[in-house]
Amino acid sequence: MILLDSNTLGQAAALATSFLWTITSLFFTSAGKKIGALSVNAYRTVIAVGLLTVAHLIVLGTIVPSTSSTQWLWMGASGIVGLVIGDGGLFAAYVTVGPRRAVLVMALAPIFAILGAYVVLGEVIGPLALVGIAVTLTGVVIVVLESEEPSGEISISRKLKVYGFLFALIGAAGQGIGLVLSKKGIELVPDMTLNPLSATLMRLIIGAFSIWIVMLVAGRAPQLRSAIRSRAGISNVVIGAFLGPFLGITLSMVAVTYTQTGIAQTLMSLMPVLIIPTIWIRYGQRTSWRGILGAAVAVIGVAVLFLR
Repeated sequence: MILLDSNTLGQAAALATSFLWTITSLFFTSAGKKIGALSVNAYRTVIAVGLLTVAHLIVLGTIVPSTSSTQWLWMGASGIVGLVIGDGGLFAAYVTVGPRRAVLVMALAPIFAILGAYVVLGEVIGPLALVGIAVTLTGVVIVVLESEEPSGEISISRKLKVYGFLFALIGAAGQGIGLVLSKKGIELVPDMTLNPLSATLMRLIIGAFSIWIVMLVAGRAPQLRSAIRSRAGISNVVIGAFLGPFLGITLSMVAVTYTQTGIAQTLMSLMPVLIIPTIWIRYGQRTSWRGILGAAVAVIGVAVLFLR
């Protein structure tokens, strides 16, 4: 049996999160086109809360995490910033410009995470880790700069592209800053690190509650009722909720617990690279040599982070 040290465990969890979120993006994109991005965000959080509550009861013996009100405050803030604002922007980008274009802009999330971790947590990234992050992001940028002609995607208007990229930028900021707030909540009480499963459930409870309040206040109840009748849309949400909010976010909490926030977010931002083979297999959309080069550079950067 191979035993991983805590830092490597955190990095492996972050890498697994990237794989899960890449697959999840396809399901949520499909669902969003059928029932709308807002309905996807509302229903996927409720489904994830149900799954996590059962898991929390089985694994830890309680339905709701028992912890301090201050930790609830930080994890709740993380849920609002990451799940309500960040994921809301990301899902809108999925629907507007498609999964590949949306996840490209999400490559900026590590920048927000590194800056936020420095301000909020006082984390300072070491020189070799910075090299790994820089190499990884360079690979992602190469993929971002890939021309769209060989991708097989449907062209969209400049106006839609601007809106889509703005939505994705909101998603990147929400994800990066939300992760920082999560780590603050997890490590708030000395010698009593919050369990990753509990941290995920706390984030999602507050996030789901906030999303539904916003939807109902905004008069979106008819849209939610209509969405629940779409068997295809809800099926995609259920699968996506299991892979993303349930497994993916739990692993992201493992990652941020055991490794530095900037490194965790960098490894969780490999979706622009991982989406290349995914859409090739799923939709037959091939990428150019530039996209393949970018993927190779990103993998080298990941190796530097693991071997530092």
